Amino acid sequence: MKIYPEGARLTDLSLVAGFHGIGATGYWSVKFLVTELKASRKCFIDYEHAPAVAAQSDRGISTPYEVFQAGNLALLKAEVSPVRERENEFYRQLAEWVVDAGVKEVALVGGLDESLRNDDHPYKVAMTSAFMEKGGLPGEPTIEEDRLIVGPVASLLNYFEMKSFPSFAVLAYSSTERVDPRAAASAVDFLSRRYGFKANTEPLIKGAEVIEGELKVMEEKGKQPSTSVYS
Repeated sequence: MKIYPEGARLTDLSLVAGFHGIGATGYWSVKFLVTELKASRKCFIDYEHAPAVAAQSDRGISTPYEVFQAGNLALLKAEVSPVRERENEFYRQLAEWVVDAGVKEVALVGGLDESLRNDDHPYKVAMTSAFMEKGGLPGEPTIEEDRLIVGPVASLLNYFEMKSFPSFAVLAYSSTERVDPRAAASAVDFLSRRYGFKANTEPLIKGAEVIEGELKVMEEKGKQPSTSVYS
């Protein structure tokens, strides 16, 4: 893994990172914040085994892994997941760079299977011991001890725990079958309170309403008796 420009630092910045997973909650939360906070691109993360994809953006070419900055907040946007057989290697190297880059703390964003929801909270949080020693997140709902966190968020939390690095995850309840902008809105609302910025999540809510409306129409059509006649 290489960082461009070489020697790029994130000294005293809080880093928010989200990845593709349940409801694409982490990815869409970060992608939304990059636009909403008018963040500037700070550096690129070059990984040898990243998928060969690129996209056009108003900044030029959007590469697979980029870090943006808005004030005291850094945002790690991952357009794609690394190839499966290299996932552990990628997240380990990423975590090592984050710790060495001078980051103050890391906020990881992910999704939770909404079928496991057992209260009215739209999300749950998980924290490393180093983050808890700094004061943690008083009053916030902590994920139950019998629930397993999986994927990139789990890989990074594990590394940060072993390195005694302050990090937490906000895991929003989300659909496991589709992109869930409403879950991303819940995560963004939490982050805005944590880091003191304003974010209008109305576009995410409207996006969720459109998707939910389309699903409802499809469901109603599925309930209607067939008018086809076969002989």
